Amino acid sequence: MPKRARPNNLNDLSPTEWIKFQKSWFIHNPPPREKGVLLHPAKFPEGLAAEFISFFTKRGETVLDPMMGTGSALVAALECGRNAVGVELMPKYAEIAEERLRNVQPPLGGDAPHFRAVTGDARRLLDYDIGEVDYCLTSPPYWDMLRRAGFETQPERAEKGLDVHYSDDPTDFGNIDDYPRFLDELCEVYRAVAQLLRPRRYLTVIVKNVKKGGTIYPLAWDLGKRIGGFLTLKDEKIWCQDNQRLAPYGMGNAWVSNTMHHYCLNFRRE
Repeated sequence: MPKRARPNNLNDLSPTEWIKFQKSWFIHNPPPREKGVLLHPAKFPEGLAAEFISFFTKRGETVLDPMMGTGSALVAALECGRNAVGVELMPKYAEIAEERLRNVQPPLGGDAPHFRAVTGDARRLLDYDIGEVDYCLTSPPYWDMLRRAGFETQPERAEKGLDVHYSDDPTDFGNIDDYPRFLDELCEVYRAVAQLLRPRRYLTVIVKNVKKGGTIYPLAWDLGKRIGGFLTLKDEKIWCQDNQRLAPYGMGNAWVSNTMHHYCLNFRRE
């Protein structure tokens, strides 16, 4: 008697596609950014978002990003046939996101998934009548690192008239210089996300540890521990980038790595 296929309750992937995603690390080098989203200093790659969305949801389900920026995760969700909802503090980025989402919908035809882009504070996530969601994919500001003088591509971006940090708004997470307070407020957002997630559905937080003033702050590990207090940390995937220029940090004096990886932390509401 032939073996019955095991039902797939999580996604629409084939067994081969499922197994490939289970690899604990991957290399993803994002393509050059399109003109409309260059303004944002830390855009999320849609191709990477699509892989996670395709694994953690089925077509027709709803994806949330409470800090959507210019809407990359939401664009990927629509293109994958999922509904999308996001919140963004800065009106200029929210407007870019909404325009991008409107442009994605028409080619998808009459049965295109729907989207909602909210201009607002992620701290008030539960006030926006979002309803239940099937998955949350998000990446927070890496603390206030974009405020560091000369941080990575800042001089080049400044010369082009592009943003070198998110905003001057004091409520912006990227402007909180106190690390414990930053963690506290950020985790309250994820606690709200947990309330919106359907049972046994997932939250993916893409983040990395940061260096500041000669000290490493284990942002990814701290978030893993704290969020793990109210959602179950199921596993991690390591996103590696191998196309970045190496810099001679600490040359001849001290060990300072060129950090070219991010942690994709996957939590589940049990």
